[in-house]
Amino acid sequence: MLVDPEGNAIGEAPKATVHGPDTPLHLAFSSYVFDAGGRLLLSRRALHKVTWPGVWTNSCCGHPLPGEPLAAAVTRRLEFELGLELGGVDLLLPRFAYRAVMDDGIVENELCPVYRVVVDVDPRPNPEEVDAVRWMPWKQFADLVMDERMDISPWAKEQVPHLVRLGPDPLAWPLGDLAELFPAAR
Repeated sequence: MLVDPEGNAIGEAPKATVHGPDTPLHLAFSSYVFDAGGRLLLSRRALHKVTWPGVWTNSCCGHPLPGEPLAAAVTRRLEFELGLELGGVDLLLPRFAYRAVMDDGIVENELCPVYRVVVDVDPRPNPEEVDAVRWMPWKQFADLVMDERMDISPWAKEQVPHLVRLGPDPLAWPLGDLAELFPAAR
């Protein structure tokens, strides 16, 4: 879903055509999956991905289908990429947006609300999407990212400081306000 800077839908385009040197602004999401102990599930992007192949990142990112609510897109992608069946999806950062450029000139340009999911099962990664996974205590991960001691995707690097400000316990973070979502995401 293509969007204007205020987050209003202005059109649609196939995913394969929107990631390049002139990537239009589009709607996406990021999700952070935790277990009951507050460990974060990290994923390493498949080596054949167009954007940031082989890079460690948050649990899962993706794009909604036209007309699909973002929470439903999070559920769909976590099931497809990591084999996780979910009970609930919590909005954390309704207004996150970023732009990042790879060394080869490919651009990510997204309005990208951030979600939390808590699971009690281990993932079953889809090798088409995910090269590897690992669980890491939130504080350890956040400290590594904040101290720039971990190579992580550019969007996760920008998201972590916002999440850290929500408090030390990821299971107790306050929920974001659905009314603050970009209009195209409501």
